Amino acid sequence: MLKVWVVVWLVLVWLLLWGTISVANVLSGLAVALLITLLLPLPAVPVQGKVHPLSLLWLALNVAWWLVESSTQVAWLALRPGRPPLSAVLRARLALKSDLVLALGVNIMNLTPGTIVLEIDQTRRLVYVHVLDVGSQRSVDRFYRQAAKLERLLVAAFERDSEWRPAASESEGVTP
Repeated sequence: MLKVWVVVWLVLVWLLLWGTISVANVLSGLAVALLITLLLPLPAVPVQGKVHPLSLLWLALNVAWWLVESSTQVAWLALRPGRPPLSAVLRARLALKSDLVLALGVNIMNLTPGTIVLEIDQTRRLVYVHVLDVGSQRSVDRFYRQAAKLERLLVAAFERDSEWRPAASESEGVTP
């Protein structure tokens, strides 16, 4: 079922790239989408938790607020007179169990203006993040508070301990 949605999505992207909806564009998009999904399949990603819609909504609202807040801060740093802001690479721990949820957390950090993840230590669950404007202890503390809150929100939305079931590894033989 998921492959059908991937094909539909790829056809829509194809139509957007061409800019017009025509029979030829739909058919060629379908051909390209089928080639991509058949010849370049994505590896299966184990899903190990449950999605909690209200927690997911709260996560989305927080991320939206962070985007507005950090965009305003970056704009102010770009427009204000004076020396450029001090930046640094900070290390944060995201104690997330799932690689999929860790990837989501890293993408949220990368979307936030003023931060970019430079490295992920997958085994220790550490991310090294370049942070703009760490000229005060308050700014550094704000980054660590936001990283901790992001972790809590992701756990609440996807990885609650009471519902967590590790996926069977490939070597154990997964049976449906």
